[in-house]
Amino acid sequence: MIVLGIESSCDETAAAVVRDGREVLSSVVHSQIACHRPYGGVVPEIASREHVEAFPRVTAEAVERAGIGWGQIDALAVTHGPGLVSSLLIGLSGARALGQALGKPVWGVHHLEGHIAGLFLDPAAPPPAEAGPLAVLLVSGGHSALIDMRGIGDYRLLGQTLDDAAGECLDKGATLLGLGYPGGPAIERAAQGGHPAFAAFPRGLEHARRRITPDGLDVALCFSFSGLKTALLYHLKNHPEDRDTRVADLAASYQEAVMDSLAARAERALAATGARTLACVGGVARNAVLRSKLESLVRRRGATLRLAPMAYCTDNAAMVAAAAGLRALAGTGNPPAREADPSLPLTGEACDGP
Repeated sequence: MIVLGIESSCDETAAAVVRDGREVLSSVVHSQIACHRPYGGVVPEIASREHVEAFPRVTAEAVERAGIGWGQIDALAVTHGPGLVSSLLIGLSGARALGQALGKPVWGVHHLEGHIAGLFLDPAAPPPAEAGPLAVLLVSGGHSALIDMRGIGDYRLLGQTLDDAAGECLDKGATLLGLGYPGGPAIERAAQGGHPAFAAFPRGLEHARRRITPDGLDVALCFSFSGLKTALLYHLKNHPEDRDTRVADLAASYQEAVMDSLAARAERALAATGARTLACVGGVARNAVLRSKLESLVRRRGATLRLAPMAYCTDNAAMVAAAAGLRALAGTGNPPAREADPSLPLTGEACDGP
C-alpha cells in the first residue's frame, strides 16, 4: 500500500510517500523557521500563508522523488488535528482536492499518533505487532504527554502538561537568555560546557502525589513548566550580569530541569503501565541530554528504550503516512479526514476507523 502523507499542523509544510507503513520512498519538509525567527515563535497568519505557497511544490516534489506516478497512490493521509486551525485547514483542503482529482480516499491522522508511528520508520525496529506494550513519552514544541500504547490505534493518555509544553518552555527560556529561535537547539548548543547545577531551578510537580484532574488524568503523571520559566525570569532580574557572563551555566541548568522532569515522569509511566519498553518521540526527543537520561533510566529498570529516527522526530509527513498505512494493514481502519480540530483528543470517534 502506497500512502501520500501531508502535514501542516504548525509551521512545517510536509509531504511524503510511504509504502506499507514503514518504507519511506520520499520525505519533503518545507521549514518556516526563518519566517518566524524575528518574532521568537510561530505567527499563525504567517504560517498559513506559507503553507498555501509551499503546498503545491512540496506535494509534487514528494511524488517525483518517490519515483512513482500519481496514479500509483492508494490513499492520502493528512493531519486533521491537533494544531493551529489555520494551518490544519491548508493541508486538509489540499489533501481533499488531490483526493478528489485522483479518486482516492483521504484519511485523517491525529498528529500525536503520527509521532508515535515515527518509531516504526526505523528499519531496525520490530513491527508493531511484535513491539509489545509501550510507555510513550511524547515531547515537542506544542505537546508533552505520556501515552500507554497497546497496539496500533490502541492508546490511553496517561498524563500531559498542565501549562506549557516542554518545547514551548525551551523556546521561552531561549528568548529570555537571548539565544534566538527555535529555543530547543539553541539552548542545547549554549549549554555545552555549562554547569547544570549552577542554578537550582525547580522541577514542576516533582513531589506531586496521585490526584485525578477534571480530565481524568493522574497529576503525578502530568507536567508543569510554567514555574521553571518564571524562575529563570526572576534569576535574570536579580542577577542581570549572568545574562552576559553565565549564559552557558544558565542554559545548562535550565535544560537539566526540563529533561529531569521529563525523565522522572517517563519512569513513573513505566511503573504505572508495567511496560518493559519506553519510547520517546517528538522534536525534543532529539535532545542529547534527554536521550542520555532515558538510557540511564531503562538500564536501571531493566527495560528497553526505543527512539524515533532523528529525521522523523520533528514534524514531517512520513510519520503521517506511516500512521495511516499501519492502521490499514493492521485492520483497525482509518477515519476519514474531518474538519480541522485544534484540540482533537487522541482517542474517540475522530481517531477510530470505520
